Amino acid sequence: MKHRLLLLTSLALLSACKKPPDAAHGHQPPPQPVSLAPVEQRELVEWGEFAGRIDAVESVELRPRVSGYLKEVRIKAGAMVNKEDVLFLIDSEPYDAVSDRAKGELNRAEATATAAKKEFDRVPALLGAKAISPEQADAREAAHLQAQGGLLVAQANVRAAALDVKFCEVTAPISGRVSRAVVTTGNYVSGLAGSATLLTTIVSVDRVYAWVDMDENTLLRVQSLARNKKLPLDKEGRVPAEVQLSGETDWPHSGWIESFDNRVGTATGSMAVRVEMLNPNEALTPGLFARVRLPLTAKYPALLVDESAIRTDQSRKFVLTVDEKSLAQYRPVVVGPQHEGKRIIREGLKAGEQIIVNGQARVYMPGQPVAAETAAPPAKTAAVTN
Repeated sequence: MKHRLLLLTSLALLSACKKPPDAAHGHQPPPQPVSLAPVEQRELVEWGEFAGRIDAVESVELRPRVSGYLKEVRIKAGAMVNKEDVLFLIDSEPYDAVSDRAKGELNRAEATATAAKKEFDRVPALLGAKAISPEQADAREAAHLQAQGGLLVAQANVRAAALDVKFCEVTAPISGRVSRAVVTTGNYVSGLAGSATLLTTIVSVDRVYAWVDMDENTLLRVQSLARNKKLPLDKEGRVPAEVQLSGETDWPHSGWIESFDNRVGTATGSMAVRVEMLNPNEALTPGLFARVRLPLTAKYPALLVDESAIRTDQSRKFVLTVDEKSLAQYRPVVVGPQHEGKRIIREGLKAGEQIIVNGQARVYMPGQPVAAETAAPPAKTAAVTN
């Protein structure tokens, strides 16, 4: 009886361990539904992004040229002013008195010079008639020259006094937006060089600069492109630039590279690059932080794929392609920066190849059959660069 029970148990175990007929014959799982998109090829320029700061093209700390009591303030904080507008008035009465005195000294010097010249003009005739000695002739010539020198000094004093009177009107040296008045009416202001009183500041607003620091590797790359005349240029033959302020999603402000500094900073390993932009609506306020895009390549045929198609295998990037037998294949790739919502592919793909953009999670191994359908094109987004 025991032997019969052991035999029945063994048969039951063998029956349970037996493989299904389909698996025993290597049956593949059914094709998994996935969405495909072709590898796109497009002519484009790669841009690099840099952190920058907006700065005024012209900036002035307005200080007086003469000392005195402030008589009038004619500015309103934050207002626009034009070049040569009178912004501050300094009491000019002391300088008017000095000017009048200088004019009086000039009149006396002119009279003295006129008399000395007449005396000197008679010297030849008097010497011919032997009415004066040579020593007297020399004395008249010296008096004439001294009178001419005194006249020049008096004229210079008149001009200096007139300038002091003029400088009592403190005018705007540039057109732009003025700050607040640092000094108010009735205060004494100094016009001494090196210690002149700050009255206000003015910054130009029609054009602005954006300063960025370009690292050494990027700088060498750009310089090489410039030497080979491969950098893209705008209609004016300038290297274009684009600027984005905080909160902006696109790049609405355009400009151009105005200049590079003359050396790489030893502490930072970067070079200052200055971008110039027009500022017609005054959106670019000096002092603001900004993102600045600069071209870093010549125009070339780039390969682009949807960002969703790229997967990561540890530190390696890959995509899944589909061959002519509708089988999924593993393809390692080298990726570049993003461009308008897609990713640039440096190596690993060819234009026109079909890759899986949706449904990769259903593909467990290379060679697995898939049921492909064409993916809808994604909506365009703002370009994101290096």
